[in-house]
Amino acid sequence: MNFAFSEEQEELRRYARQWLADRSPSKIVRDLMATDVGFDRSQWAEIAQMGWQGMAIPEEYGGAGFGFLELAVLIEEQGSALFPSPFFSTVVMAADALVSHGSDEQKKEWLPKIAAGELVATLAITEPNGRWDEQGIEATAEQSESGWTINGTKSFVLDGHAADLLIVAARTAGEVSLFLVPANVAGVGRTSLDTMDPTRKQARIEFDSVSVPVDAILGVEGSGWDITADVYRTAIVALAVEQVGGAQRCLDMAVEYAKDRQQFGRPIGSFQAIKHKCADMLVQVESARSAAYYAGWAAAEDPDELAVAAPTAKSYCSDAYFFCAAENIQVHGGIGFTWEHDAHLYFKRAKTSQLMLGDGAEWRAKLAGRIGI
Repeated sequence: MNFAFSEEQEELRRYARQWLADRSPSKIVRDLMATDVGFDRSQWAEIAQMGWQGMAIPEEYGGAGFGFLELAVLIEEQGSALFPSPFFSTVVMAADALVSHGSDEQKKEWLPKIAAGELVATLAITEPNGRWDEQGIEATAEQSESGWTINGTKSFVLDGHAADLLIVAARTAGEVSLFLVPANVAGVGRTSLDTMDPTRKQARIEFDSVSVPVDAILGVEGSGWDITADVYRTAIVALAVEQVGGAQRCLDMAVEYAKDRQQFGRPIGSFQAIKHKCADMLVQVESARSAAYYAGWAAAEDPDELAVAAPTAKSYCSDAYFFCAAENIQVHGGIGFTWEHDAHLYFKRAKTSQLMLGDGAEWRAKLAGRIGI
């Protein structure tokens, strides 16, 4: 069992880090988060040319055919830079659902477009009740001779305002099924939401008698929640890796400021209280990295172990990121609370990612059940 990244994976990390530093610095992030769409479509096409969207998509569908670990490298660096893009919704969740559970025809239709950067996709699961579990699904789909008719409302949909393809959860005869719904079909209404984290856009999507063909079902009828749970299991690992990237950046910001900021004729990093804060942050970052990397290895190599490793990583990394983001503001003092400083952007991302895909308490409860407590 080897938890070290290969030379090729580390080279991918170095290249991604440099590209993000050059093409998506803080000023660009701030400019994009103030726009309605929230990302730069030319950058989306550019990273597609570098193979980012197709990293974990099989070669026969236009991708590079790599595994989860290569994807994790990119996600960690994006988390460090707060890169504004629909990468998580499109690649981590929607593409994974299609690769793992789509029919060959569905894969041929949608995956090459994702790999080429021509398509933004997302999962529309959560509803205004805010629940991430199966019981929270209230939207319905009724079958007719020509296909399915979907009614209901989805909320907190990542990049739902800009998505070209929606993978929608709805009840069919009491069970949950997933449907592939092009966002431009009649009856789909979309409204952008005001959220705490402006670098990651969300939307409310209403389905008013939306008609889709019979073959729009992903998987088989009634298997929707099993597919969703499978996608969530991998997605929370990806989110944990992203949180590690953000937590590390918070630590780096705090240490850099502690070295530069002078009080009473000396750097504030020389004071014991600041030293302890930075040391505590380091412990949190390194522990979170261990949890996330192990879960990433399990996602790539040992699906059975993933059942325990994934919720462990999500719950721990969520808390670690929030801790580091909060302590980073404390180290910076008054300036850390200002709009002009980036510390608040990481704090907002840390808080929203705590809740995304279910909070730590929910995943700890699932973990306890899986280990028989």
